[in-house]
Amino acid sequence: MPADPALTHITKTWAHTGPLLSCRFDPSGRFVFAGAEDNKVVRWELATGTKVELAAHDSWVRALAFSANGDILITGGNDGRLIWWNAAADAPAPQRTIDAHKGWIRALAVSPDKQKLASCGNDGKVKLWSLADGTLLRELSGHERHVYQVAFHPDGKHLVSGDLTAKFFDWDLDTGNQVRNFAITPLSKYDPGFMADYGGAYCLEFAADGKRLFAGGLTNVTNAFAGVCNPIVSQIDWEAGKDVVTHLSKGGIQGTAWGLAVHPQGFLFAGTGGQGGGHLFFWKFDQKDEFHTLNLGNTARDMALHPDGMQIATAHYDKNLRVSLMAPK
Repeated sequence: MPADPALTHITKTWAHTGPLLSCRFDPSGRFVFAGAEDNKVVRWELATGTKVELAAHDSWVRALAFSANGDILITGGNDGRLIWWNAAADAPAPQRTIDAHKGWIRALAVSPDKQKLASCGNDGKVKLWSLADGTLLRELSGHERHVYQVAFHPDGKHLVSGDLTAKFFDWDLDTGNQVRNFAITPLSKYDPGFMADYGGAYCLEFAADGKRLFAGGLTNVTNAFAGVCNPIVSQIDWEAGKDVVTHLSKGGIQGTAWGLAVHPQGFLFAGTGGQGGGHLFFWKFDQKDEFHTLNLGNTARDMALHPDGMQIATAHYDKNLRVSLMAPK
């Protein structure tokens, strides 16, 4: 059965003891994991709702990634640590802990060949690690502001990183050299009143063919601290390094795009949250306005697509993990 965005509805809601920041399905699709503000990682089994808590970080858990078969979970926290876990164990325990960054780890990405792990954070660094044993392979320097997101190009030869000011660096993985950089101006703004930059790449994903890069965040900012802004996903021509379609909310719903996914059926969607609450927005690639919206009931702070292409997980500020299904009730 193909996914039908217009039929999307919430099927499961599971509670935790602290606000949730991040979520990912494991590659097998058996579990969904979430990172929380109480420094824990939470695992729910989709079939039963059985909940297991993983505790080892000393701060909020913002980033999640998996080995190829899903037996290893890697988490990145605001404590700057990377932790390897035996993901499917009855009581997962840390297998390896690395002091990886000075300050927050913002995001993790796994290479197409499943051999390398990329991390980035508030220290302005991008780092490449051996996923198998945690060996540091490269440190990539050049960003002048916090690095929010990283993504491997599907060719496995390039890595892109995006920072607070929506400047994107294209890295050659063989040499570690920066090939080029480009800025996507709708994704960032300097506010002279607050004397602060707002925006950046909150979520980042390539299309399967590598010709388009999608970067989500916020735009039309009047007060980012109060969430007075609009969600945006910029569709970037990878070769040209330019925004070719700016996907927005036609209803002007306030919030930020915290997580996005490019669906194999040829549409784009994002989980948003902010002053306007939490929503799922669905866009066609060639249209700036969404063709469907689902109200999630509370601010979504991350989003993930299940391997089956039908289920969507959203992590929420109200301490709940919600699973939605793109199919009839």
